[in-house]
Amino acid sequence: MSVLEWLRSWIGSTVFAFYYMISTIFFGILAPFATILLPKNYRQPVLNVHNKGLLFVFRVICGVKVEIIGREYINKNRPVVLVANHQSEWETYVLQVLMAPVSTVLKKELLSVPFFGWGLRMVQPIAIDRSQRTNALKQIISQGKERLDDGRSVLIFPEGTRIAPNEVQPFNKGAAMLATSAGVPILPVVHNAGYTWPGKRWRKFPGSIRVVIGPIIESEGKKTSVLHDEMDTWMRAEMAKLPKGNKFLE
Repeated sequence: MSVLEWLRSWIGSTVFAFYYMISTIFFGILAPFATILLPKNYRQPVLNVHNKGLLFVFRVICGVKVEIIGREYINKNRPVVLVANHQSEWETYVLQVLMAPVSTVLKKELLSVPFFGWGLRMVQPIAIDRSQRTNALKQIISQGKERLDDGRSVLIFPEGTRIAPNEVQPFNKGAAMLATSAGVPILPVVHNAGYTWPGKRWRKFPGSIRVVIGPIIESEGKKTSVLHDEMDTWMRAEMAKLPKGNKFLE
C-alpha cells in the first residue's frame, strides 16, 4: 500500500466515522418523535434517509464501488423471509433500503444502545435473547408471522453473528422454519462486504462489494429441512463465486 493509499484509507475512515456519529445521533433523537407522530408505514422511509446517507458517504469517501446483481427478484408487494450472510454492518443498512419495509431479527442488547437503538425501534425489529435459544426461536416464529402478515419482510442472518469473509459458519434453520410456518418464500442474498467494511474493525478500506440476490425459493409444500437445504446450497455456491481479498488487508 502506498503512502497516498494509506492516507486515503485513514482519512476516509475518520470522515465516515464522524458522519456516522452525527447522523446516528440526529436520527436517534428524531426517532421517538417520528414513531409517535407518523403512521408505521412512514417510519422506515424516515430512517432510510439515515441509511442512504451512510451508504452514500461510505461509497464516496471510502472509495467503494457496489455491484448489485438480481434486483429483478425483489418484489416489495410480496413479503419474504430475507436471508443474508453476515460480515459487517453494511449489509444491515443496504438491505433495509433495498427491501423496505423489513423487520430485522437482532440481539435485544442493540435496542439499548443510545441513539442507534432508538432508531432501530422505528422499524419493528424482532429483538431476541440469544442465550435463550428455545424462546428466541419461538419469538422469531410468532413475531415473524405477525410482521409478514402485516406486509413486512423479515431479515434473518442465519449464521447468527458476523463472520469474517474467509470463515465458514453453519446456517441455522430459523429462516426456513419461519418461511414454512408462515407460507412465504425465502429470498437469499450473498455479498462480500467484509473486505471493505470489516465486521470488528473501525477502519474502512477502498474496494468493491458485490451483492447477489435471489432467485426466490418457494416454501409451499416443502418440509423445513428441504427448504433449508435449498437455501444453504444456493448461498454456499454463490458465496464461493464472490471475489475474495482486498489488497489493503493483505
